[in-house]
Amino acid sequence: MTTTQESPQARSVPQPVFTDAEAGAKVFPDSTARRYNYYTPQKRKQSHYEDVTVDVQPDPRHYLTQGWLYGFADGRGGYPLEWTQLKAWGSDLPSPQRGPGSGGMIVKEWPSTGWHEFRDPNEEWEMTLYRYNSNVVRQVTQNVEAARQSKAFEQWNRNWIRFVEQHVGAWMHVDHGLGLYLFANANRRAPTNMHNNAISVNSMHRIRAAQDLALYNLTLSEEIEDFDGKGHLETWNSDPAWQGVREVAEQLTGIDDWCEAIFAANVVFEPLVGELFRSQLVQHAAPGNGDFVTPTVVGAAEYDFAERDLRYTKAMFELLTNDKEFADHNKALLQDWLATWTERSISAARKLQPLWSQPDTKPPRFEDGLDRVKSRFSGIVTGLGLTEPKELGL
Repeated sequence: MTTTQESPQARSVPQPVFTDAEAGAKVFPDSTARRYNYYTPQKRKQSHYEDVTVDVQPDPRHYLTQGWLYGFADGRGGYPLEWTQLKAWGSDLPSPQRGPGSGGMIVKEWPSTGWHEFRDPNEEWEMTLYRYNSNVVRQVTQNVEAARQSKAFEQWNRNWIRFVEQHVGAWMHVDHGLGLYLFANANRRAPTNMHNNAISVNSMHRIRAAQDLALYNLTLSEEIEDFDGKGHLETWNSDPAWQGVREVAEQLTGIDDWCEAIFAANVVFEPLVGELFRSQLVQHAAPGNGDFVTPTVVGAAEYDFAERDLRYTKAMFELLTNDKEFADHNKALLQDWLATWTERSISAARKLQPLWSQPDTKPPRFEDGLDRVKSRFSGIVTGLGLTEPKELGL
């Protein structure tokens, strides 16, 4: 006897109905274009950097008709322009008002600000950051490894070992603090994605430099028998020569105005203190004391600042000191910041002077090194259309 199995009853499933309202359905003249045309390129042709950076961050003053999609508990939305006292043209114009419901009103004239004019001359974005940092890490790692294999650390004299463990190691605290608490914070507060990219790359440069010094410190602890890998902690916390640098570094991380933070760090502190320590002391003194490795580690960070981070900083502030609406306001405010942070940085630099006498083979005189960084600093300041502060003579 056989039985037949009944087939399941067919179900009625609603069929999709296409209305041509879905994303990508509409065909228009630029549907197949491989480049965007919603912005005006800085040069004759659009760059890949501009395609992936310009207007990626939303702004209700720049095409976002429905207003901010997110905000803070106090009612402020997204990226308030009030997060800095500096202004760019159009900053005083009100944002477009939202229409009934969730729709936006038609805007005849966007109150777009001069903030959107900024372009990073380094053209930094995610891919450039990964490529550059990986190349630097690879080069530094190869240099240190080559030194290990050739027993180069055995050439160091005793005083230089003490100098590196205490003072070169102490600079990692500056890099780590500014990278994580100044630049990363300013990145979040800047009003356009062009600023965000440049500042976040600056942050990663500082954090990577701190990591380079930390890993170098571990290597030296393994290679040099009595190298004190924790010596930099006592130096940073207690050495009188470092307390000026420590104080200014901590003050920098406490700045609320994101523009003041970038300006104070990259226009004032780095040229007067960072370059003084890295270039005028460490890189000059190391070879004479048998050390050809430390300059390659420290030099990578020096290149980050001198050839990349300072370049975008000057481009950013040149726009503000030449703004068609707020140039005078911005210059007056920048001069005030300049006076404050120059005095603090010169004071911190002078407290480092005892370090120049510690290596057996001395670097050039402290005053000569200070004069060199002062001269470079003056060039940066006057290039921005500002006046050299009288505090530089302290």
